[in-house]
Amino acid sequence: MVVIGRNEGERLIRALDSVRHRAHTVVYVDSGSTDRSVAEAQARDVIVVDLDLTRPFTAARARNAGFARLREVTPTVEFVVFIDGDCEVLDGWIEACVTALRNDPDLVAACGYRRERYPERSVFNRVCDVEWRFPPAGITPAFGGDVVIRAAALAAVGGYDEKVIAAEDDEVSLRLRKAGGLILRLDLESTLHDANITKFGQWWKRAKRCGHAYGQVSGLHGAPPESHFVDDVRRVWIWGLIVPASAVGLALPTGGLALLLLLLYPIRVVRITRDTRRRGFSEADSRAWGWSCAFSKVPELFGLLQYHRNRLRRRDSQIIEYKGAATTGRTSKPGA
Repeated sequence: MVVIGRNEGERLIRALDSVRHRAHTVVYVDSGSTDRSVAEAQARDVIVVDLDLTRPFTAARARNAGFARLREVTPTVEFVVFIDGDCEVLDGWIEACVTALRNDPDLVAACGYRRERYPERSVFNRVCDVEWRFPPAGITPAFGGDVVIRAAALAAVGGYDEKVIAAEDDEVSLRLRKAGGLILRLDLESTLHDANITKFGQWWKRAKRCGHAYGQVSGLHGAPPESHFVDDVRRVWIWGLIVPASAVGLALPTGGLALLLLLLYPIRVVRITRDTRRRGFSEADSRAWGWSCAFSKVPELFGLLQYHRNRLRRRDSQIIEYKGAATTGRTSKPGA
């Protein structure tokens, strides 16, 4: 079991308490936390890996470091479970994934459905909860941050790509499939996730990170037949740049008529909301998802442009964080 985190506070405590009796070996990889994350992990007899502060942090790098340490401690490990430090593992998920992998040698990874712990606390949390549940069950092209992977298969493809700052799960999923493996999404809930997105600025940064992921991963795997994230990148250019720029740029020459192009956004909201509702989501969930999908293209554009700027300058991308440090609950010192 590999758990990764950075300043997760009480969320990490829940994560570690939910897994330490479910796995033979638990490795926690800390990416420069300034709270009591490392101390909390050590108090639970979890193996701790502190990432080198001189190199840029990425979730991919943390997962690779945890996987390497796990294989050092348990060389014969057959399956590795990855979860993020803001997630609590639910009963039965790991066991079901392991059973599926053992029953089908063609499977290289199995996952389930992450759920949001507090979707009612903000519209942004609600959007995350819809996002986790959107892919259909069955053979799937990619898993997320909570997954059980066949250790030999992950090692064979060289692990995660440490330069990918977001959607690293999509990227490694693609390479696992190219190597001949299949990925299964079970129709059961895997973890409770605590996004804790309560401010517009957090939603903006998360969407910006998504745009960067579209650019970076499509740059690696955008060629046919996969054409991964190519359609997503095209939508970002259209709805994040071309439509609003056309509306504003042509406003004067058309006597303001070009501004009617902006009505395309609420029309998209209505269409996405309708289609999401037809998939069985509630009206509130569908509306939140519709608004987020329609208007997230603007911050996604900023992330996409950031990726291309770094690429042209031959610079490695840095992580885009949308969360602040969490308190560490019952074991924190006052004022810490």
